[in-house]
Amino acid sequence: MNETSARLVASGVVVMAGAAVALDQPWLLFPLTYGFAARVATGPRLSPLGQLATRVVTPRLRVQHRFVPGPPKRLAQGMGLFMSATATVLCYGFRNKRAAYGVLSALTVAAGLEAGLGFCIACKLFPLLTRVGLVPESSCEKCADIWSRPELRGAREVAAESPA
Repeated sequence: MNETSARLVASGVVVMAGAAVALDQPWLLFPLTYGFAARVATGPRLSPLGQLATRVVTPRLRVQHRFVPGPPKRLAQGMGLFMSATATVLCYGFRNKRAAYGVLSALTVAAGLEAGLGFCIACKLFPLLTRVGLVPESSCEKCADIWSRPELRGAREVAAESPA
């Protein structure tokens, strides 16, 4: 997975979630939650934010792209889905906007760490969750050898040729 695209998507999440809280626009919970659900289910394929990041913005950036294992990033998307869905249920199901915005603020911080610093909380938790058996060992095998995957075979050379 291209980390540049992941950080761009995280930036979009920060903007959407931050706007929902700062501008008191709870309707933004619906596209935010949909985006996470789409990325968990299909990667960027059905996600408007994922499509914008992977097809429009990332290819135009003149940076050295770094490729990272996908399963930890998928876990991060799952955590985002859980948090955004929780905020949606709190806001619309329980009519508790304050609690919803609290959860959304935590999501904004997590996405902000990814977007701004490249620090993925779920990626740091992934090995621990594997050790305790909550994540199957087969996921780690996929992480260990990302270059053997057909869709990335030429990516190493492209990444090496990209200007820094």
